[in-house]
Amino acid sequence: MNGAKIRLSAAEMDLVNNAAIILTKNAIVQKAMLLLGELQNKQQQWMQVAKPHIPGSSSPKISKGENYRGLPYLVLDYPRHFEKEDVFMIRSMFWWGHFFSVTLHVSGRFAMQCAPALAGGFDSLKKNGFCCCVNEDPWQHHFEGDNYKPVKEMDAMEFEKRLSEKSFIKIAKQIPLKAWDNAASEMADDFALLVQLTGDQFPRR
Repeated sequence: MNGAKIRLSAAEMDLVNNAAIILTKNAIVQKAMLLLGELQNKQQQWMQVAKPHIPGSSSPKISKGENYRGLPYLVLDYPRHFEKEDVFMIRSMFWWGHFFSVTLHVSGRFAMQCAPALAGGFDSLKKNGFCCCVNEDPWQHHFEGDNYKPVKEMDAMEFEKRLSEKSFIKIAKQIPLKAWDNAASEMADDFALLVQLTGDQFPRR
């Protein structure tokens, strides 16, 4: 093994001797977990009144990871309905160093059901700062140009075409981390808009 590869730089040596960095990181992640828990409560309360029939509305889940593009993250999936080809999910995400985000992810028969309603919501999605996925990989979450395009940069015809050209649809919005104090409320509002646009496509039980 090349010894140069395992030696620490001066900056790395300072970090490895500073336990407070990791302790602070852990505290921030715990607060982000509590924030998503608060958001989950807001979402469930709203869904129980407005759209209790939506697939996956009875089973929220918060998950934690350490390595999306090398950085820690948390995701709240609610509602979450997964079948082999058919997905209906709204994912709220905290990604260290980047953003909070809210993403509608539908595929298979749910994509076909929801596409007309989302096309009809073009003006609302444009006004509220949402983006449309342009990637072929449905499991990328960054907002770089090869993954998302802002709806405000499309016309209605291009947006409708994007909704129909792949087997999945992702509509997402990012919220800057500096908006931390209001993030749960803002994400709850974005969640409500996505559910309002898609919820009527599912028959009430």
